[in-house]
Amino acid sequence: MIEHGRGATANRASQRFNLPAREEDGDWLDERDAIDGGPPRLRTTVTVEQPRTIITRNQSPDIGFDRSINPYRGCEHGCVYCFARPTHAYLDLSPGLDFESRLFAKPDAAALLRAELSRPSYRVERIALGTNTDPYQPIEGDWRITRSIVEVLADTRHPLTITTKSDRVVRDADLLGRMAADGLAAVVLSLTSLDPQTARTLEPRAPHPRRRLAAIRALTDAGVPTYVSLAPVIPAINDHEMEAILAAAAEAGALGAFFLPVRLPHEVAPLFRAWLDAHHPDRAGRVMAIIQSMRGGRDNDPDFHSRMRGQGPWADLLRTRFTIARRRLGLGGIGIPLRCDLFVPPEKDGQMRLL
Repeated sequence: MIEHGRGATANRASQRFNLPAREEDGDWLDERDAIDGGPPRLRTTVTVEQPRTIITRNQSPDIGFDRSINPYRGCEHGCVYCFARPTHAYLDLSPGLDFESRLFAKPDAAALLRAELSRPSYRVERIALGTNTDPYQPIEGDWRITRSIVEVLADTRHPLTITTKSDRVVRDADLLGRMAADGLAAVVLSLTSLDPQTARTLEPRAPHPRRRLAAIRALTDAGVPTYVSLAPVIPAINDHEMEAILAAAAEAGALGAFFLPVRLPHEVAPLFRAWLDAHHPDRAGRVMAIIQSMRGGRDNDPDFHSRMRGQGPWADLLRTRFTIARRRLGLGGIGIPLRCDLFVPPEKDGQMRLL
């Protein structure tokens, strides 16, 4: 059964960590039985998480940053292809519907960030927001954790990049514009389709494509360098829109663009296969065959560098089309130069900054 307004079609638990299969709880069954015509809509819940640190570090050689912040775990946008879905398995939750409905928020993020930035040993490099789950997903409207993080980074003049699918980022254009004027901020808007029906099934709770294009324009007008991400490009699903998406982004004021072929790590592959069977049964086999041709005969290629590029004739064709369209439209690449020499450490334990 397809859950209306959600991306995943199943909620099976991961077996990679010897987790037991999930069972529907009694309250859910009671509520379902009390309603005529089927089960109720799946509700989003938010649990407070209290980590000891907030900056996550990585040493991946094919990623252009070494630190990031994730204000939330899970993502209500429900993008079926999301490579972050398997992280919910660490919480004994399903990478399926649990990932997009059982969310975790970190309200102490700003305080933790101030503490980490105030350490004498801290060395400045840009911090990336939106690398795992979307920092401007719907619950940010109430929790405003991302806003509090940006406030800290603006106050300390720390470089920042944001990747998001949400036009909610425009709410923080006052801070981002101020930072961008000093070469400290840039935003990447993810846009995978201009077709509302495709977007509705691929990313059921993400903003309409028109709103994302409007966000590119609004951020550009506010002086924020804004780029567009075509990630992922899925053969026989949205690859035919590549040139049109780039043209629309350029018209909206985007400075540059990049794309990534679809990745299907761990539990994402079976979720994506189930999504294809539900929404595109006529081409499911063809889509998976092309994906496997780009991934060395597998559903996913986990190797550094090749995981971001793909291989074979299909991957080469996508890169050629993208490069031709990007250059024709005058769009740059995704190299985002930001300054790291303006950083001012925050106050620590009530002590004033040293001038």
